[in-house]
Amino acid sequence: MDRHQSSNDSFSSCHLITDKSIIIFCYNLILYLTCDIQCKREGFLQRIKEEEGEGCNIYGFLEVNKVAGNFHVAPGKSFQQSGVHVHDLLAFQKDSFNITHKINRLAFGDYIPGVVNPLDGVQWTHSTPNGMYQYFIKVVPTIYTHFNGHSIQSNQFSVTEHFRSAGAGHFQTLPGVFFFYDLSPIKVTFTEQHVSFLHFLTNVCAIVGGVFTVSGILDSFIYHGQRAIKKKIEIGKFS
Repeated sequence: MDRHQSSNDSFSSCHLITDKSIIIFCYNLILYLTCDIQCKREGFLQRIKEEEGEGCNIYGFLEVNKVAGNFHVAPGKSFQQSGVHVHDLLAFQKDSFNITHKINRLAFGDYIPGVVNPLDGVQWTHSTPNGMYQYFIKVVPTIYTHFNGHSIQSNQFSVTEHFRSAGAGHFQTLPGVFFFYDLSPIKVTFTEQHVSFLHFLTNVCAIVGGVFTVSGILDSFIYHGQRAIKKKIEIGKFS
């Protein structure tokens, strides 16, 4: 959804003016709307101020190319400069940001039965004024084929984490939560298969045969051991 469209839909009782700003707090990251808004209703700014420090829930889907890249949650207006994605942080030089966050679910593709994503339910609490929390994700393409022939083309992933600290007012390190992902050249295939009764019977026979073989070896060892001891007793050499 476009940022301008989102602000118009969320604040339908407000009109646009200049030189005014409304601050929305999202996971304690201060996001300034590019279109400045003044609300008509009394007490609206007070309610916004009272919500300072509260979090919000971010959810949705991203469609990306099959190349290495990243997506992130960070403060400031973003734009392209010389082909580089940058954030305008001039309005935030005196602010500090708490990037405490919890990931309820993060997946690359459709759900695969039996696969648990390593970032589901992960929570990290921010203890320093500013910093960048980074997730480095290795995505492994995966094909899961049901016994009925239906296939799911999705992805699994592994992850490592890193935190880069930055002092308040110093933004060589952009504050925020960053997800850097890269694709593995290896593809994994899972296939479900029904086991036939004949195959099951063969396995049972193999197990029973193995049990009888081991039992025979133990019985022979015990029998011959007893005979040897008995002979030594008879000739008086056993002590």
